Amino acid sequence: MSQGSNAKPSKRRAVRDADEEQRDDAAIGRALFWSAAVLIPLLLLGSAVFFYLTSKPPVQVEDRSRESVLSLLRDTATVEIPPFLWTDVTEAAGLDFVHCNGFSEEKLLPESMGGGVACFDFDRDGHTDLLFTNSCYWDESLNQTERPTPALYRNRGDGTFENVTAAMGLDVIGYGMGVAIGDYDGDGWPDVFLSNLGSNRLFRNEQGQRFVDVTATAGVAGGPADWSTSCGWFDANNDGLLDLVVCNYLDWSRESDIALGSTLNGIVRAYSRPDSFGGQQPYLYINQGNGTFKEVAESAGLHVLNPAHEGKKVPVPKSLGLAFCDIDDDGWMDIFIANDTVQNLFFRNRGDGTFEEMALKLGVAFDGNGRARGAMGIDVRFIRSDQQLATAIGNFANEPVSFFVRQNIAGVNLMTDEAMSAGIGPPTRLELTFGTLLFDYHLDGRLDFLTANGHLETEIEQVQPNQRYRQAPHLFWNTGQRGADISEFVSVPADKAGADFSQPMVARGAVYLDFDGDGDLDLLLMGCGENVRLLRNDQQSGNRWLHVQLEGPPGNLAGLGAMVTVRAGTLVQKQWISPTRSYLSQVEPIAYFGLGQVTAIDEIEVIWPGGKRQMIAGAEVELNRRHVIAYDPAAVATDEK
Repeated sequence: MSQGSNAKPSKRRAVRDADEEQRDDAAIGRALFWSAAVLIPLLLLGSAVFFYLTSKPPVQVEDRSRESVLSLLRDTATVEIPPFLWTDVTEAAGLDFVHCNGFSEEKLLPESMGGGVACFDFDRDGHTDLLFTNSCYWDESLNQTERPTPALYRNRGDGTFENVTAAMGLDVIGYGMGVAIGDYDGDGWPDVFLSNLGSNRLFRNEQGQRFVDVTATAGVAGGPADWSTSCGWFDANNDGLLDLVVCNYLDWSRESDIALGSTLNGIVRAYSRPDSFGGQQPYLYINQGNGTFKEVAESAGLHVLNPAHEGKKVPVPKSLGLAFCDIDDDGWMDIFIANDTVQNLFFRNRGDGTFEEMALKLGVAFDGNGRARGAMGIDVRFIRSDQQLATAIGNFANEPVSFFVRQNIAGVNLMTDEAMSAGIGPPTRLELTFGTLLFDYHLDGRLDFLTANGHLETEIEQVQPNQRYRQAPHLFWNTGQRGADISEFVSVPADKAGADFSQPMVARGAVYLDFDGDGDLDLLLMGCGENVRLLRNDQQSGNRWLHVQLEGPPGNLAGLGAMVTVRAGTLVQKQWISPTRSYLSQVEPIAYFGLGQVTAIDEIEVIWPGGKRQMIAGAEVELNRRHVIAYDPAAVATDEK
């Protein structure tokens, strides 16, 4: 059979098969060699990529700490700074509040951001009371055991305070951030709004006897996953009823924060950066006059979307600071929002229920290099003359404070950052600034400047030796001079301010107040995860002063949004009654004026919301006291003068 005849291969076929097998072995060897030459580097590269992707990336902290030559030259100028004295009276005043930030080993970002403080007279006895916001623990069992709640301290009028939180119904647990005080129902008693990580809360003041939670009926809770921050009351539509703006920060969750696994140096756990999360749009609640509010932020033009994500609604804002002003003097209050790591926002009130976002057009969206900064707190005040409107914004470490000043050029409002030329920029570059305040602590008729500072990272010195977790507040005295050889603002050294003032802390909110009724302005600094500090102003300048409090028309009895102008010869000072400022905080709705050595004023002018002008002759005004000016229905409109 042919099949049987082929079963035994020939010698020639055997040799050929052996040669082919050797050639195959050589080919396989060569293939294995080149495979190894290719695969081993690929495996090494893959291992490196795997290690990079699975390792905990360090948080990058940019170091831009070099100061300009101009600032160094100016620092050599001799300036005679008058002596001041700040005395820490926190313990003596009975303020034993310690802020709870819920610190955990996970280092969740909200732990580093609170909290705020409000000054207001909740029982209308003429003395300034204090309300501190508070956060809580992530562990609910600790919340029930330790009961971290906001704290309301009533001013006894003798320089001391008593804690009346529980008695007044404000002993509620929540991850609190900011506070806004406003008489939303127009009954003459200031009400309390608290912003939170989670649902917000509104409390109605029951004639100074108790606060009642009316959040649900008012409709101002926001979303349960929102992270609300600064908030404030103003009259958006000049209808005599107070409306509410609530800023929101990040689209954040505990799970997403933990998953990021941020580290400071590749090992030590760090707080995650805000640019790792999306933003959130603000709320605008319009008062309906019946105890309820309507949220209209989107239809009013307050929702800003990222144009780089065409077709998707990606929010731009990551908001921390809030202030109100009237940039174009048209009688309608505008909204200024400071944002963290994204552009700032400025909403001009069109007067028809809508707003125009014009931060870029105005020049306040970015810094001078077109970069967004880590903006925190904000204050807007008139400086230098009655037309020089300035906005001070606290920024992240290694970023100087922003100091935008309005310039009216050919009838067009622009704002330029004068932090460097004014002397504020270089000295604030290293500090991480949250609270900012423009106020006259020397009563000389010029606004001075304060920053409340403190880092986020407890171990920041491991990666930046020139940084500190606890930082001293920074005070600048307004010299009243401007030029190439001298700064308008100069730092007040510790030997001029006193040792109590210069103690470092982890400061967040900051407010000024006259808690002891002596006319000069004291300071309250809010600590994150630590004690508050009350610094009494013990300056002995002999300068005179005037405080103006308004009793407005029905619906807006505090006169929020009114403009108060005091004239005394060449000294002209203007202030809005707008308590929302600094960081998560607010001052009393009172206009505080320092008058220097002026012995009499010429007049007080009040322009009420809606445009009515009311004049008070200087002969009727006694200095060194508080004056209450009631709304006169017979006041004429500004266009009728």
